[in-house]
Amino acid sequence: SVSSFPQPSSIKTCMRQSCCPRNELELDATGQQKLEMLCAVPLTEAVDPVDLEDYLITHPLTMDSGPLRDLLEFPPDDIEVVYSPRECRTLVSAVPEESEMDPHVRDCVRSYTEDWAIVNRKYHKLGTGFNPNTLDKQKERQKGLPKQIFESDEAPDGNSYQDEQDDLKRRSMSIDDTPRGSWACSIFDLKNSLPDALLPNLLDRTPNEEIDHQNDDQRKSNRHKELFALHPAPDEEEPIERLCVPEVPKEHFGQRLLVKCLSLKFEIEIEPIFASLALYDVKEKKKISENFYFDLNSEQMKGMLRPHVPPAAITTLARSAIFSITYPSQDVFLVIKLEKVLQQGDIGECAEPYMIFKEADAAKNKEKLEKLKSQAEQFCQRLGKYRMPFAWTAIHLMNIVSSAGSLERDSTEVEIGTGERTTSGDETCNLTSFRPATLTVTNFFKQEGDRLSDEDLYKFLADMRRPSSVLRRLRPITAQLKIDISPAPENPHYCLTPELLQVKLYPDSRVRPTREILEFPARDVYIPNTTYRNLLYVYPQSLNFANRQGSARNITVKVQFMYGEDPSNAMPVIFGKSSCPEFSKEAYTAVVYHNRSPDFHEEIKIKLPATLTDHHHLLFTFYHVSCQQKQNTPLETPVGYTWIPMLQNGRLKTGQFCLPVSLEKPPQAYSVLSPEVPLPGMKWVDNHKGVFNVEVVAVSSIHTQDPYLDKFFALVHALDEHMFPVRIGDMRIMENNLENELKSSISALNSSQLEPVVRFLHLLLDKLILLVVRPPVIAGQIVNLGQASFEAMASIINRLHKNLEGNQDQHGRNNLLTSYIYYVFRLPNTYPNSPSPGPGGLGGSVHYATMARSAVRPASLNLNRSRSLSNSNPDISGTPTSPDDEVRSIIGSKLFHEELALQWVVCSGSVREAALQQAWFFFELMVKSMVHHLYFADKLDAPRKNRFPERFMDDICALVSTIANDIVSRFQKDTEMIERLNTSLAFFLNDLLSIMDRGFVFSLIKACYKQVSSKLYSLPNPSILVSLRLDFLRIICSHEHYVTLNLPCSLLTPPASPSPSVSSATSQSSGFSTNVQDQKIANMFELSVPFRQQHYLAGLVLTELAVILDPDAEGLFGLHKKVINMVHNLLSSHDSDPRYSDPQVKARVAMLYLPLIGVIMETVPQLYDFTETHNQRGRPSCVTVDDYESEGGSMISQTVAMAIAGTSVPQLTRPSSFLLTSTSGRQHSTFSAESSRSLLICLLWVLRNADESVLQKWFTDLSVLQLNRLLDLLYLCVSCFEYKGKKVFERMNSLTFKKSKDMRAKLEEAILGSIGARQEMVRRSRGAFGSQENLRWRKDMTHWRQNTEKLDKSRAEIEHEALIDGNLATEANLIILDTLEIVVQTVSVTESKESILGGVLKVLLHSMACNQSALYLQHCFATQRALVSKFPELLFEEETEQCADLCLRLLRHCSSSISTIRSHASASLYLLMRQNFEIGNNFARVKMQVTMSLSSLVGTSQNFNEEFLRRSLKTILTYAEEDLELRETTFPDQVQDLVFNLHMILSDTVKMKEHQEDPEMLIDLMYRIAKGYQTSPDLRLTWLQNMAGKHSERSNHAESAQCLVHSAALVAEYLSMLEDRKYLPVGCVTFQNISSNVLEESAVSDDVVSPDEEGICSGKYFTEAGLVGLLEQAAASFSMAGMYEAVNEVYKVLIPIHEANRDAKKLSTIHGKLQEAFSKIVHQDGKRMFGTYFRVGFYGTKFGDLDEQEFVYKEPAITKLAEISHRLEGFYGERFGEDVVEVIKDSNPVDKCKLDPNKAYIQITYVEPYFDTYEMKDRITYFDKNYNLRRFMYCTPFTLDGRAHGELHEQFKRKTILTTSHAFPYIKTRINVSHKEEIILTPIEVAIEDMQKKTQELAFATHQDPADPKMLQMVLQGSVGTTVNQGPLEVAQVFLSEIPNDPKLFRHHNKLRLCFKDFTKRCEDALRKNKSLIGPDQKEYQRELERNYHRLKEALQPLINRKIPQLYKAVLPVACHSRMSLRKMDI
Repeated sequence: SVSSFPQPSSIKTCMRQSCCPRNELELDATGQQKLEMLCAVPLTEAVDPVDLEDYLITHPLTMDSGPLRDLLEFPPDDIEVVYSPRECRTLVSAVPEESEMDPHVRDCVRSYTEDWAIVNRKYHKLGTGFNPNTLDKQKERQKGLPKQIFESDEAPDGNSYQDEQDDLKRRSMSIDDTPRGSWACSIFDLKNSLPDALLPNLLDRTPNEEIDHQNDDQRKSNRHKELFALHPAPDEEEPIERLCVPEVPKEHFGQRLLVKCLSLKFEIEIEPIFASLALYDVKEKKKISENFYFDLNSEQMKGMLRPHVPPAAITTLARSAIFSITYPSQDVFLVIKLEKVLQQGDIGECAEPYMIFKEADAAKNKEKLEKLKSQAEQFCQRLGKYRMPFAWTAIHLMNIVSSAGSLERDSTEVEIGTGERTTSGDETCNLTSFRPATLTVTNFFKQEGDRLSDEDLYKFLADMRRPSSVLRRLRPITAQLKIDISPAPENPHYCLTPELLQVKLYPDSRVRPTREILEFPARDVYIPNTTYRNLLYVYPQSLNFANRQGSARNITVKVQFMYGEDPSNAMPVIFGKSSCPEFSKEAYTAVVYHNRSPDFHEEIKIKLPATLTDHHHLLFTFYHVSCQQKQNTPLETPVGYTWIPMLQNGRLKTGQFCLPVSLEKPPQAYSVLSPEVPLPGMKWVDNHKGVFNVEVVAVSSIHTQDPYLDKFFALVHALDEHMFPVRIGDMRIMENNLENELKSSISALNSSQLEPVVRFLHLLLDKLILLVVRPPVIAGQIVNLGQASFEAMASIINRLHKNLEGNQDQHGRNNLLTSYIYYVFRLPNTYPNSPSPGPGGLGGSVHYATMARSAVRPASLNLNRSRSLSNSNPDISGTPTSPDDEVRSIIGSKLFHEELALQWVVCSGSVREAALQQAWFFFELMVKSMVHHLYFADKLDAPRKNRFPERFMDDICALVSTIANDIVSRFQKDTEMIERLNTSLAFFLNDLLSIMDRGFVFSLIKACYKQVSSKLYSLPNPSILVSLRLDFLRIICSHEHYVTLNLPCSLLTPPASPSPSVSSATSQSSGFSTNVQDQKIANMFELSVPFRQQHYLAGLVLTELAVILDPDAEGLFGLHKKVINMVHNLLSSHDSDPRYSDPQVKARVAMLYLPLIGVIMETVPQLYDFTETHNQRGRPSCVTVDDYESEGGSMISQTVAMAIAGTSVPQLTRPSSFLLTSTSGRQHSTFSAESSRSLLICLLWVLRNADESVLQKWFTDLSVLQLNRLLDLLYLCVSCFEYKGKKVFERMNSLTFKKSKDMRAKLEEAILGSIGARQEMVRRSRGAFGSQENLRWRKDMTHWRQNTEKLDKSRAEIEHEALIDGNLATEANLIILDTLEIVVQTVSVTESKESILGGVLKVLLHSMACNQSALYLQHCFATQRALVSKFPELLFEEETEQCADLCLRLLRHCSSSISTIRSHASASLYLLMRQNFEIGNNFARVKMQVTMSLSSLVGTSQNFNEEFLRRSLKTILTYAEEDLELRETTFPDQVQDLVFNLHMILSDTVKMKEHQEDPEMLIDLMYRIAKGYQTSPDLRLTWLQNMAGKHSERSNHAESAQCLVHSAALVAEYLSMLEDRKYLPVGCVTFQNISSNVLEESAVSDDVVSPDEEGICSGKYFTEAGLVGLLEQAAASFSMAGMYEAVNEVYKVLIPIHEANRDAKKLSTIHGKLQEAFSKIVHQDGKRMFGTYFRVGFYGTKFGDLDEQEFVYKEPAITKLAEISHRLEGFYGERFGEDVVEVIKDSNPVDKCKLDPNKAYIQITYVEPYFDTYEMKDRITYFDKNYNLRRFMYCTPFTLDGRAHGELHEQFKRKTILTTSHAFPYIKTRINVSHKEEIILTPIEVAIEDMQKKTQELAFATHQDPADPKMLQMVLQGSVGTTVNQGPLEVAQVFLSEIPNDPKLFRHHNKLRLCFKDFTKRCEDALRKNKSLIGPDQKEYQRELERNYHRLKEALQPLINRKIPQLYKAVLPVACHSRMSLRKMDI
C-alpha cells in the first residue's frame, strides 16, 4: 500500500524549512526509527499533516458516484465570482446630464453606478457559523415530530373508581379488621376484571438471534433523523466563527417622518398665503432639513396671481413630505413660516386684519372685508412676484411623538402657543413607532421685521420651552393649520428625491407627489456616498445699506447662477418653491417694508452642473421695489451688485461670505475675480466694506470639500490625463516635481477630515489600490508607490476603527470596510482605458509613458482574452486597448495580492503595527484579490499546487509565521488587539483552504500550533493562550468543507509491513477480516498519530478536548465550556447538513469522532451527576417537581431508593462502578450541568451514527474496567436526558431555574478560568462575551437572544417544548438501548461477560425507573426479555438485587395508565416468573421480590392506580392459563397463588387510598399492614420504609427517624441470628437507649421464620452495609428533627462497627457530625422546641371504630389549640358534612347519653408531659423532658356545685394523667391512651400550687441572665402592685387567718405559710434587683413598688408568723399521715 507520509522527495526543496516545518524526520532504511518517533508525539504537540493534494491524487476513490463521492473533494462550483447590478432607488439613475465630464466626476459616477463585484463561497452557509441548530432556527426543523406519550403527562382517568371511592367513604372506617379481607370476594373481583392485550408469540421458543434481529429492526424503524434538532442549542453568544454578509452600501437615511399638510385656514380669506416647513435643532443651533414649500390656497386665491406665475409643474404641488432625522432629540422643532404677497405697510399693519376680524363676524364686517379684498387684488396684480414675511409658528416634535405614543385616540389635538409646556431632557427619541397624530395648530406669531434671522429664531424656540414664555404674551394670529405626522412607511409610492427624481414604485406621473426632504444632519454622519448628488444651497442673511446714499428701502435680492457674464447666461438650475415651474433662472428674497438693512430667511436651492469652470458664478442683484403706484416710477430699481465665483483654484467655493456691494454693473471678466479684489474705477457701497452676508452650502458627492483629498484626487487625475503643469491651490506642479508632491499628498491624507474621508471612502481606496497595482510612469521613470499606499490604507483604516466604534461587528471589523471589500473592491483592470462596468476594475487609467506618445490612438486591437466582463451586459467582452499595452511587457503590471503580501512582510515599526491592528482588512483584500486573479486567469479549476507562485507562498508563510509570533508574544499586553488578530488570522487560513494548496495551509496551521505550544510550556497560567487557540481552531473548523478536509474516506487500516503508513482507501469495504487488523482498530478510536495526521483538523479538535478536559490540566478549568461547545457545534452542524443526510455518509463523518468516546469515558468522574437530582423512587421523578427543588426531598429519595434501587453501598447514588473510576485520590472539579449535557449529547451522536460493526470490534478490545466506564456513561445519559414532564415545563415557565444555573456556570468559569478581569471587561463591552448581565443596557446587541428572555411562554410554546423534550428523551434512550445491545453481543463472544452484564442490567433498570415514553418502554422491555432469556442465571443467582429491582420496575409499569406499557410489562413479568421456575421448579425468589415490590410501590406512589394493576394481574393470570408447555406443572397454581396474594395487598392499599387525605389514619393503616407482616421481615421492613417516606414528606423527621431505627433493630435481630459478630448490635436490645419502643421488633414469637429459608431476608438490607445505611439515615433524620442527643445514641451503635472495619474515613465523618450535634445542643440551649401534645377523643357512631377512642396527638411545636381543632373539624366536616361535626369546647368527662346520636363529636384538650418527682432527677435537659414520653396531664377547674370557677375557698382542681401505649416519639404521630387516672386538689392545695408558681416566676425573673427589666417589672407588678394586693393577700387572708379545725389540713396550712414566707423574700430580692436596673425616670415607680411591698409585708406579718403548735412538738416517731387527697383510680 502506498505510504501517505510525505516522503522527503515529495517536498519541494525550495520550501523554507524555517517557515513551515513540513517534515523534520528522515527515514532510515527500515522506517523503524520514524515509527518510534511518531508514536511519541504527545497530545500537546501538533503532528505533521498529510499532504492533502498529493493524497487525493495517490488515493483515487474506487466509487464512481454516490453520496460518498462528494465527501472526497470540494465541489467544482465551490467559488463563484458574481457581478450583480446594484439596486437603484429611483426610476432613472442619478447621473449628470452633461456628456463631457472631467475625470474626477467620471470616476465618481462610475463608483456610484457600477455593478457589485461579489465573490461567493457557494456552500459557505453550510459551515458551522451558520449552524441551523440555533435557538431561532430549530423551530422549523422540529416540525412534524410525533407526540411521544408519557404516563406522567396523562392525568389518570379518575371516573372508573370514583363511585367506588364515595361508597367507601360512607362505610365505617374499621381499623381492627383482619389485615386480609375475605379471599373469596377478592378472587371474585379479579376473575371479573379484563386483561390487557396479550403479546403474540410471546411463549414461542424462538432462537435468540432471531429475537435480537426482530427487536433491532423494530427499534431502528421510524427513528428521528437528526438528534441535534431535538437538543436545545447551548446558550452561546454570537458564534465566533460567524461572519455575516455585510450590508449593501446604500444611501443614508435617518428615522423617517411623514408630514402631510391638510389645510390652512384664517379667520379671513382675502389673499394667497405661502407656507414652508423645515426642521431645526435648538441645541445644535442648526437647521437640520431643507425647506419644504407647500401651497394650501384655494383655486380662487391662486387665481389672483395668474399674471405672475407660469403654469405649475406637478413636482411643486406636493403637500406631503418625508423628513429624515438621524439624531432625533428633545430639541427638534418643526418650524412653519408663512409669507404673503408684498404690500404697502409693515408686517404689523398687514397682519392687523387677521388679528382683529373673526370669521363669525364676517357678515357684520362685510364692507371692510370687501375693501381689504380689493386692496389685496391690486397688490397681487402689481407686486405678485415679490413676497413679504408674515407669520411663523413651531411644533415641538418630540412632544407630539411621545404623546401620540401614549394616547389611545387616533388623532392628537395639540394647541400650539396656548400654554403647552414642552419637555426637555436628553432622552433618546424613537420616531419609528409612534401612533400617527393629527395636529391642529391654532396660533401663529407674526414675524418681527427686525427679528428674522436664524439667531432670533433659536432664541424664540428656546423661549417656547420655558414655562413663562414671552411669546405667550404676544397677541397671536388665530388660524387653523391641520397637519398629519406619522412614521414614514417602508416604501411609500409617488415619492420624489430632493433632486426631483421619481423613487421606484411611481405608477402614475399625474398623481400629486410626496417630496423627500434632504436632511442636514445635526452632527457628522459617516456613510460612504453611493449616489450622485450635487446641490448648492444659498442663504442670503443680511444686508447693511444704512450708509448707502439714495433711496433703497424695500430691498429684495435677485439670485442667479451664471455660466458666463452675459445676462442671458443665467442657468435654469434654481429649484422652484410651490405651485411654480420646476426650475427657474432667478430667485427673489422676501421684502421687509422700509428697512434699509434687512435680514433675510430665504433658502435658494441650486442644481450644480457636474463639471464647473472658472466662469461659473453666483450673481446677486439688489433692487428697491416701489410699493406705491406712482407715475413713472419703475417697479424695481437696481441698487447694487455682487457675486461669488464658484471655483477657486479648481476647488468649489463654499462657506460664509461678507461681500462688498458694487453700485454699478460689474465690468468685463469680473466673474473670475472675487468682489473683494478692488477693481479699478468701480463704485462700492460704504467704501468697499463687506455689507452683504451670505452663506453657501454644498451637498455633493462630487466635491470633497476637503483640501487634502482634493489635492490627492487632483494629482491622480493629472497623472491620468497626463496634463502638466497641474494647478493645485496656489501652486503649479511641474512633472519633475510630481513624484514628491504625490507622495506627500498620500501621506497628508491623514490630516483630512474624517467625514469626507468616509464619504469618499470607496473612491479613495480604489485609487490607492490602483497606485499599488499600476505604478505610474513619471518623467520616464516608474515610480513605486506600493509602500506609500499601503501605509495610507493602514492609517485610514485605523482611523475608521478608532473613531467609529459603534460600527463594528463582534470581530472588530468596521462594517463600512467590510462592505467595501465585499461589494466594491475588485482587481484593477490592468489594461488602461477599459470601460468601467463589470470587472473592468477601478477605472481611471494611469498612462504609461510609451517611447513615443502618439496623439492618435489606433482602433481597437482585438483582445485574445474574451471573458465575459459583465453579467449585466454580456456583449462587452473585449475592451479596446492602446499602444500602452506594449509597456505592460516592460513594466509588468503587479498582482495586488502579491504586492500586498510583500509590502506587509517587509513593513516595520508603526506601519506594521497599524496593519496588525486591522489585519482582517488586508487579509480579506488579499483573499478577494486572489480569487479575482484566479477567475480572470481561468485558474479556478487548475490543480491547487500550481495556482500561485512559490515567491508568493513564501511571503504568506513568512507573514503567518510572524503574526503567530506576535500573538504568542503579546497576548498578555495587548489582549484586545491580539484577540482580533487571532480571529483574523484564523479567518484568513479558513479562506485560503478554499483557494490554495490545502496541505500548504495545514502546514501553516501546524506552524501556528508549534509557536503556541512552545510558548505554553513556559507559561504559569496557560488558559488565555489556549483560549485564543480554541478560537483559532474553531474558526478554521467552521469551513464548509471541514469534513472533506479530514479525508473521511481514508480508513486507518494498518499496512502489512511494519513501515508506518496509512493503507490506501481502496480497501474500502468495511473490511476488518484478519486478526492483525482487529488489533489495530484501536487506531481509529484513539488519538493515535496516524489518526491525527490523516484526519488533521478533527485530530486537532479532539486533541484540544482531551487536553483541556484532562483533570490534571492545570488552570484550564475555565475553558471546559468553550471547548465542549466547539465540538457540540461541529457535530450539530454535521447532523443537520443536507450533504451528510445519507446514513452511509453520516457513518463516515462519525468515524472522524470515534476517539471522542474514549475522551468522554476518561472524564466520567468529572461529569455533572445528573442522577442526584433524580429521586429514585419506584416512580419517575417528574411526579413531584418539588424533588427537583427542595433539599428535603433528597433524603427520603435515598431511603426509599434503598428499598428499591440496586446499589450495594447505600451512600453511593451513582452506580457502584463509579468507585472504580476515580482511582486517583485527587478531587476533580466537576463540569457544569450544561457542559456535561453537551458532551453527552455528542457522545450519543457518535454512538448513533458510527458503524455498528466497528463499535462492536472496539468494545471487544476494551477491558472490563473500560466497558464498565462506558456503561456508567450510559447510566448518566439516561438521567441526563430524562423527560422532565409537561408539568415541570409549566413550573419552570419562568426561566429563573435555567438562568441561575447558567449564571453560576459563567461565574465559575470567570472565577476559576483565569480570564483576566480587564479582558473580561473588554469583552463584555464589545458584547462578544456579553453574558446576560449585559442585557439591561445593551438590548441592541442581544436582539437575537430575546426569544430566550421572554419569561412567560404561551400554552402552545409549553406544549412544543414538552413535545421536543419527549422526542429527545425517547431518541436518547433508544440510542442507549442500541449501544447496550451492541455491548451484549460483544459479551456473548468474549469470556468476561458476567461482570459486565450486571452493568448492562443496571442501565436498563435505571432507564425503566426514569420517566420514559411508551415507545421507548416497549423496546426496552423487549431488550430486557431477550437479556433474561439469554442469561437467566445472571438474574436469579448473581445479581439478586437487580432481580428485586426488576420486579419493582415491572410492577410499576404494570400499573401504568397506558395500555401498551401495561401489556409489555405484564409479559415481561410473566416470562420472568416462568424463567425462574424453569431453573428450579419454583420461583420463590421472584414471588418474594414481587410481593415486596408491590408493598413498596403502594407505600410510596401517590398516583398509583390499583384499577390498572388489577388489569395487569389479570393479564398474567391469562398467560398462565394459556401456557400449554407448563400446564402439567405446579407453575399455573403457583402463579395463581401469587396473583391472589398480590391482589389482597392491593385491596389493603385501596383502603389506604381512601385515607390518603387523613395522614394519621393513613399511617395507622400502614402501621397495621406492617404489623401484619411481622412474620416476614422483608415486607415489614418495606412497610417501615414506606412509613418513613410518608413521615419525611410531611416533615415529621423524628417519626421518620424512629421508623428507620425500628428497621435497623429488625435487621439487627436477624443478623444476630445469622452470624455472630461481636461488634454488631445484639438484636433490638441494643437500641433501647434510642427508643424504648424498639423492643417490639424482637423476633421471639413462634412463627418467626428462620433467615436461612430461600428468599427470606435476602434483601440487601439484611447485611452489615444495609444496617449501617439505615442507621446513618436515622442519624440524619434525628439531626433534621433537632434531636441531637438521639444522634449521639445512634452513632454509639455505629461506631463499633466502623471501628471493627478500621474505617477511619467513616469514623472521622461521624465524629465530625457528633461535634456538630453537640455544638448545636450548646448553641440552641433554651431555644429548642420539639412538639405540642393534645388529647383527642372521638364520640359518635359515625366514627366507626374510632368511636369512644382517645388518642394523644403529637403536633409540630407551637401549634395552637385553635389550629388543631380547625384542622380536625375541617377534615371530618368535609367527610361527614359540616353540620354533623361538633367540637366539644370543655375538657370535662363526656357523658355519652347526652350526645346526639346523629352527630360526630370531637373533644380536644391541650396536654403537657407529666413526670413524677422521682423522674425529675433523670430528666434534666429540655431534651430529657421531651423524649420517651408516656404520661401526659391536663387540669380542669371545678366547684362542688358544678360550676367551673368559684370563690377561693370553694375552688377545686382535677388533674387528669393519661398514659399512652407507646412512648413518644414513635413510628406514628398519634398513640392510643391505655390508662387514665385523676387527682383532685382541694382549695388549699390549689392555693399552694398557685403560690409556688408565683414564687418560681419571681425567682426566675430575678436571676435571669442577661437581666430582662421588663419581664421583672411585669412579675413584680403582679406580685406587689397596688390592685393586685387582692391576689396574694386575699389568699393569705382566706386560708391563713385562722388555724383549721381539721388536723388533716394542718400540713397544708403550714405548707402555704412557708410558701408565703418564701414569697415575701423573693419579692424583696426582686425589688433589689429592679433598683439596680432602672434609670432615673423610673425612680418614682420604684418607690411606689417599695411602699406597696412594705404594706403587703405588714399585712402578711401576723399571718405568716402564726405557727401551728401541734406541728412543732418534740420530735417523736409519729405514725405517718396518709395524704388526704381524693384519688380516684380509673382504668
